[in-house]
Amino acid sequence: MKSRERVNLALNHKEADRVPLDFGGIPGTGISAIAYNKLKNYLDINRDKPTRVVDMWQQLAMVEIEIKEYFKIDTIGLWPEIKWKESCLPDGSKSLVPENWTTEMLEDNSEVHLENNIPMAKRPANGIYFDPIVTPLEDASLEDLEGFSWDSAFSFYILPGLDKLDMYLEGLEKRARFLRENCDLAVIGIFGGSIFEAAYGLRGFENFMMDLMANKKFAVKLLDKLVIHNIEYFKRYNELVGDKIDVIMVGGEDLGTQRNLLINPELYREIIKPRQQELWQYIKANSDAKLLLHSCGSIKEILEDFRESGIDAINPVQISAENMEPQFLKEEFGDRMTFWGGGCDTQHTLPEGTPEEVAEETKNNILTFKKGGGYVFSQVHAIQHNVPVENIVSMYETAYRHSFYE
Repeated sequence: MKSRERVNLALNHKEADRVPLDFGGIPGTGISAIAYNKLKNYLDINRDKPTRVVDMWQQLAMVEIEIKEYFKIDTIGLWPEIKWKESCLPDGSKSLVPENWTTEMLEDNSEVHLENNIPMAKRPANGIYFDPIVTPLEDASLEDLEGFSWDSAFSFYILPGLDKLDMYLEGLEKRARFLRENCDLAVIGIFGGSIFEAAYGLRGFENFMMDLMANKKFAVKLLDKLVIHNIEYFKRYNELVGDKIDVIMVGGEDLGTQRNLLINPELYREIIKPRQQELWQYIKANSDAKLLLHSCGSIKEILEDFRESGIDAINPVQISAENMEPQFLKEEFGDRMTFWGGGCDTQHTLPEGTPEEVAEETKNNILTFKKGGGYVFSQVHAIQHNVPVENIVSMYETAYRHSFYE
């Protein structure tokens, strides 16, 4: 069975020949470039080929087709055509980064990312990741929202290093057509149309949380603006690649913590949900692709809201969070929500466990989630830089071994 068909059956809650596997199809199923270099050396695959860093914030590698073939992976992400330049990762190993990714080392050995000579993100000394240090709407008024450069805002949260949205879309159709015609993997469009996360990213987390309670008029206008411009962005995106992708990742909307939601469900349903629903339903009405949402943490209380709003699949399925146990999730939501992830805990088991412990957890989780379809295997969120390569191999080999339906 072809990978594209396998993924499609899983998303329609049907059992294929086996559970589809994802590795690097979206950021949440990716791998730290540092860990990826170690994995390539361990497997002796493309060890002399520089790793391409496709997500600069999280320093995630572009998983190469040879690695996907080795682990029997069924997915591939649609990233834009990128011009690369040589660079080094924080551990000193070689890599390639986007040509327009500009950084500057500071005296304390921290590193800042510059756009138009303005510091936009920072990697602390001895750190691995870049964190945004600019909140463009931190001091904004209602009137300021009218004149804000939304294209720049979107490019900032889609792919760092791009000054304009046009640069992100350039070459996307060509790449999508190539993937459609030259491989049978399920193609995932990394749309990136966030509403909630974009709002607090632009406004500042604390500011936006207070806006939701004490400055609702501003919060609502900001969210409404994001909906309008995301829809316009989707029209352009869909025109280029809509008939060439199988799944659309509609953004990251992290609404959960380790124990509960960031905001209470009533507030979510009053202000956030209607705007997410407007965007997602528009996408559903104008695309045949399934909708995949990334939302971390304990989100059990609003999983049904996501489904009602048009979401077909949820990632990363943070099984270590409160009320996110695999058996519970499958019993309560497995007939109407596809779980995309949740295969092995990345907080403790994958970095700290033995290969045998990783294999046991992976086996138990895939056997729980796979019943009746509605499951795509991956670990919980991206594989971090300190995960032993033996554990990565153990997880994916175990997943494949137990992925088959009888």
